[in-house]
Amino acid sequence: MEYLKWSYQDRIATITIERPPANALSSGLLRELSAVLDEIESNQEIGVVVIHGEGRFFSAGADIKEFTTVTSSEGFTNLGKFGQDLFDRMEKFPKPIIAAIHGAALGGGLELAMACHIRYVSENAKLGLPELQLGLIPGFAGTQRLPRYIGVARAAEMLFSSEPITGLEAVQYGLVNRAFPEIRLLEETYKLAGKIANKSSGSIRATIELLNYAKTEEFYEGTKRESELFGEVFVSKDAKEGIQAFLEKREPNFKGV
Repeated sequence: MEYLKWSYQDRIATITIERPPANALSSGLLRELSAVLDEIESNQEIGVVVIHGEGRFFSAGADIKEFTTVTSSEGFTNLGKFGQDLFDRMEKFPKPIIAAIHGAALGGGLELAMACHIRYVSENAKLGLPELQLGLIPGFAGTQRLPRYIGVARAAEMLFSSEPITGLEAVQYGLVNRAFPEIRLLEETYKLAGKIANKSSGSIRATIELLNYAKTEEFYEGTKRESELFGEVFVSKDAKEGIQAFLEKREPNFKGV
């Protein structure tokens, strides 16, 4: 593994994102995550999963530099579909996945966290989907999961403004379960994981299956359309300008094309 490390103890698996400085989600990292999930799913000694980030962030977003290597609308659509499928698998994963979010969960990082069954967060963490700031849109089902958790009006405000919210605000919005001082975040996360770890795997699987019935057909239609528009928007002139401005650390000059 180049970007992740994982281990397990007392029926609790820990996946750590290790891609400094921002733990950006590259396609390579997502493939490693898929492979780790394969191993965890087949291991009967594991009952619950904790995922967190090494260093300053949970994950500050997708790998913007990688976007410059994709040239076609179809390429971006396929990238979005790959991320969507992986995160959908996480939401349906037969063992509970708990995200321990510190520092920042932005863009793809928040989309990853939203695919987990439970989210604990540090009080001062920043959570948001800032893609529109770059002339882009979320592509890993963020436009569909965020309104499910916090409502359409608040989701619209977060998406259109590109402004993040704090961990404490995320609790108030219903985006995360609980917030703690950062020094206590992992302690509290593992305390919850310990309560889950030895429960019946059969009842856990059944509960996760039933929870997923809350996802409507419109959700899947929305994610399909999101991946299509992800491809269309990412090859626009504004998207190219937004990505270049981000890499050059300047404000973008959008033309509306």
